Amino acid sequence: MIGGDEDTARGGGSSTPVRPARLRGPVEFVGRTAELARLRRLVDAPPCLVLLEGEPGIGKSRLVAELLAELPGHHLIGECDDVPEPFPLGVLLDAVRTGADRIGPLNPVAGALAPLLPELADLLPAAPPPLTDPAAERHRLLRAVGAVLAALSPTTLLLEDLHWADPVTCEVLGYLSTHPVDGLAVLLTARSPMPGGSTPIHDALARIPPGAVTRVPLGPLDADDVRRLAARTLRLDDPPPRLTAALLERTAGIPFVVEEVLRTLAERGGDPLADDSVPFVLRDVLLWRLRPLDEAAREVLGAAAVLGLTPDQRVLTAVLGVDRAAVSAALSDAHRAGLLHDAGDGLRFRHDLARQVVYHLVPRENREWLHLRVARVLEQELPRPVAQLAHHYRLAGSGADFVRNAEAAADLATARGDDATAAGFLLQTMDVAELPRPVRARLAGKLGRSAIDGLSQAEAIPVLERLLADRRLPPGARGELGLVLGRMLRQQGEALRGYAEIERAVPYLRAPRRRAQALAVLAAPDTVVGRHVDDHLARCAEAEVAATASGDPAAHLAVRIARASLLLELGDPAAWAIIGELRASAELAERPREHARACLNWAQGALHAGHLDQAALLLQNGRELVDESGYERLAALVEVTELSLDRAAGRWDGLAERLSRFVAEARRMPVTLLDARSELATVLARTASGDEVRVAERALRDVVADARRVGAIWPLVQALSALARLTLASQPDEAVRHATDALSLVRGKGILAWAADAVLVLAEAADAAGDPARAATAVAELAEGIEGRDAPLALTVLRRCRELVPA
Repeated sequence: MIGGDEDTARGGGSSTPVRPARLRGPVEFVGRTAELARLRRLVDAPPCLVLLEGEPGIGKSRLVAELLAELPGHHLIGECDDVPEPFPLGVLLDAVRTGADRIGPLNPVAGALAPLLPELADLLPAAPPPLTDPAAERHRLLRAVGAVLAALSPTTLLLEDLHWADPVTCEVLGYLSTHPVDGLAVLLTARSPMPGGSTPIHDALARIPPGAVTRVPLGPLDADDVRRLAARTLRLDDPPPRLTAALLERTAGIPFVVEEVLRTLAERGGDPLADDSVPFVLRDVLLWRLRPLDEAAREVLGAAAVLGLTPDQRVLTAVLGVDRAAVSAALSDAHRAGLLHDAGDGLRFRHDLARQVVYHLVPRENREWLHLRVARVLEQELPRPVAQLAHHYRLAGSGADFVRNAEAAADLATARGDDATAAGFLLQTMDVAELPRPVRARLAGKLGRSAIDGLSQAEAIPVLERLLADRRLPPGARGELGLVLGRMLRQQGEALRGYAEIERAVPYLRAPRRRAQALAVLAAPDTVVGRHVDDHLARCAEAEVAATASGDPAAHLAVRIARASLLLELGDPAAWAIIGELRASAELAERPREHARACLNWAQGALHAGHLDQAALLLQNGRELVDESGYERLAALVEVTELSLDRAAGRWDGLAERLSRFVAEARRMPVTLLDARSELATVLARTASGDEVRVAERALRDVVADARRVGAIWPLVQALSALARLTLASQPDEAVRHATDALSLVRGKGILAWAADAVLVLAEAADAAGDPARAATAVAELAEGIEGRDAPLALTVLRRCRELVPA
């Protein structure tokens, strides 16, 4: 069974509902002194959240095993599966189960976990009645996890392999980062994402404020560490430098690979420097370990690699059609050969790297047959492990069976409130070429209805674009997927592409509720170039009609929030009355996340108009709501709004440094990046002197170029106006060009108050040239555009313009 060419297919995995806690790792422990000391300092001073990350085999699990061995008391330990069933919070709940006997008095909110932990029903409070708002229900679940962990603290919570974590677990960990539990040290391990890629846990932690999580990266072993490991394993007093150099060169210093090579050398004996006796490649190491195994044992081991890290002997027996004793004997032989080890809950591969090598030694045709056999065996289990079935059918090449089970897994995830996981399964089905059109349409519709914020957008956006490029896509699915794609593009900072995608989706949205939500997004004027305020007003009116037709209170609320934002940007005094009514309403109070987002949007609108006191109050309210609701996705929006407020209020001390730090962390929420860069460049321009002027000018020009590319109007106008101000003294003609460009953009939008700074530059340039009349038209246009408007900042600027350019 084992032997043959390597292939690029990825290995499988298996999972069980509850597994005894265990730690894995190499036998020898060398180096990592600084990292171990740092981890010890962190966990000795809880609360803390620590992410230990590095490539596979780098020694994350071994390091935390060494750490926990030093720590007193009981620890909570959970491990993610590579093919988990769609069960939210699985790894966290497994960890809680390991400490169930120590749970103390509980806050009643902990009862929200009762449906997920039925075996602990006698320890948990009664489950509270369900809430009507899904966001409030999710927040209560976050608080419940915090309450249970508080009852188990002081303790250390170790969660391993978080690169496989479900989105709800990632959301909880983001919540714990800003709502720390006294006495709780949270230690996570995860693989570093591939360049240009990400994982849900990295996305979740990227959105939280800087400093809320401590990242501890692990790199390869250095030459001294490799030398010490070689000395211990080979029992050499002073390993030759050539051996150390060769080990480093051929193993890249990855501890697991170094250890496997050295263990094999120690077992082989002979001269470790002889070219024909040193297996410096993991595949060669494992091939040597396979030599003592007979063909029957190799067949069992190959099937075990297909099944997963911890192969189930019962399943192996059924897959291979042999008796249990033969499977047990084969696995024991593999254990003696050093291919498996006893983890306390059964024999398992020493590392996923080892499993993958054995997996790839199985010829492709045999692997596909084994995946199919595994799936057929798992089909007999109740409840059906649909995620594992989808995984094995996919690698068996059975497209129809894969789609059937992936859809079932998605439906199960949706029923459990985990829309992001559901969308992940549905996205995979879109790659099945032979998918019948009706099935593709049904799945695409489900995908469009899923909330896919928890997915990697780099993965999802190209898939959605391919689906929408298919002219055969049914109208309903086209509308739903277009709306989702538009939202994702906007979140990635692609303002105009996202806006246009939603515009194209609206005619295909059948449900009035969804049309209302989409049109409410299109009503926002401060996002894109090329759309006049009359267009936004028309979209808002259409949204109101759709909301009324839907009869959905949530849709009606979204549209009222959008209308208040639009009127605020227009300088219509009626905006404040609507905002007051909404903030006093039960509808908004019952939806804390929507309330938080609305307050932050209104705070930005108040800033644009020059209502700094109201902006500060709305910002404070928004911040409190974000903290209370645990909606960490908005934390970056809170921060950038605060930075903008400080710039507008003239609080310059340390502002450039704070903005620089925010820009460096802007992947937390890419949509905020251009605004933050524009604010930073504006501050640099206002405070620059000497050589700093060139730096500020370059920063402003970069913002202008990027804002033009994505069609983001607010940072574009702000940067052009600041660039005009910066170049006014040294390059007046250039300054006039930039200011005129800004005025032209604002004219296209129809909100003249936004052009106040640019018009002032034109007035000052004309005055300096001794020809004030040259700016008379621009000043008159500003005066007419803001007449009767509630725009205090623009009115103040207008008074200065009229001093320079009399009417």
